[in-house]
Amino acid sequence: MTLNMTDPYCPLINRMRNHTSNTTGRNWMVVSIHGLVSCLGILENALIIWVLGFRLRKHTVICIWVLNLSLSDFLACLTLPLFTAYLYHSQSWVLGNALCTAQSSVFYFNMFVSAFLLSVISLDRLLLVVKPVWSKNHRSVAGAWKVCALGWLWAVINTLPYSVFRSVIEKNDGKKLCYHNFALYLSTNKSLETECYMRQAATAISKILFAFLTKINNFFIKTFTSDSSSKSFTKMVAFVIVSFTLLWAPYHILCMMEVTAEKETMKEIYTIVETWLPLAATFSFLNPVLNPVLYAFSCPQFCMKIRQNLAAVFEGLVEERGGLEIFGQSSVPSAFSLLDNSFPHTWSSIILAVKPLSGPLDKLQTLDFKS
Repeated sequence: MTLNMTDPYCPLINRMRNHTSNTTGRNWMVVSIHGLVSCLGILENALIIWVLGFRLRKHTVICIWVLNLSLSDFLACLTLPLFTAYLYHSQSWVLGNALCTAQSSVFYFNMFVSAFLLSVISLDRLLLVVKPVWSKNHRSVAGAWKVCALGWLWAVINTLPYSVFRSVIEKNDGKKLCYHNFALYLSTNKSLETECYMRQAATAISKILFAFLTKINNFFIKTFTSDSSSKSFTKMVAFVIVSFTLLWAPYHILCMMEVTAEKETMKEIYTIVETWLPLAATFSFLNPVLNPVLYAFSCPQFCMKIRQNLAAVFEGLVEERGGLEIFGQSSVPSAFSLLDNSFPHTWSSIILAVKPLSGPLDKLQTLDFKS
């Protein structure tokens, strides 16, 4: 429910409620750009999910990692239009408490899932190099699905505190905030200020510890992975990790500063947080939109070959009665062997095709992007 003026608030929330925003109208350029970026992110990740999840007859471990990353990014991108609506209404949340909780929950959920999966992918690459025999005997698609399920469960558990304390808060100027209110569900043995400070600190530290600092270990993979056959995939993973780190770093730094801004004596820090935290959160929103682009441009010749294959697809759409077909020269087993065994040096097996949906998936073409 929306909190009214009589509900208790943390000191930080009281400052935010009393602050009168200078934003009186909507910036159509910002709203338009954000809306277009939201649609782009949804389409990009939907394409990857469609290809890896529904067009491949046999999945590999690499497939499972990338598919789950894209699923998480797709969910995050689905909530971006809600933030576009927030911008459209001059930075006032008018969509109600349920969508406020849902939007923030998916935001944090994507953060934790991405951090977990990137760590797992790095560890997987490392084990393939330093423990090849063990990896060959224990690495499997079923095991990858189990690890991903564990990661999603881990993310749900870590997201719960942010869902519980999220609510719509009405400001004195009539606008509404979708923000965490740590004054909810207060205990009786601590003061309001102490309770708010402890909860704020706990959530900020957990975010930076479980979803940010864990990325540091991923850079060690480049030290151990010296096999030339794995350089391209390692480069792709490195790009995704660097992107994750750079886009999320300002947000986590400002969240730690926000903890100190709870105290009345830290007005200068509060001003910095109030000014820059919304922008930092917007940058972090770009991460699920940027990932599919990094998958592409971290591998040479992608743009040229994707244009060639898209041209073949559109030509086939006209010639093959407008249906959908997977076509080409490779056999299914060799294609998926390529995906798992050659993925370290190729960004492979993006399947684009044209054939009637009722027909069998007889043939297949893979886009092989060698480093």
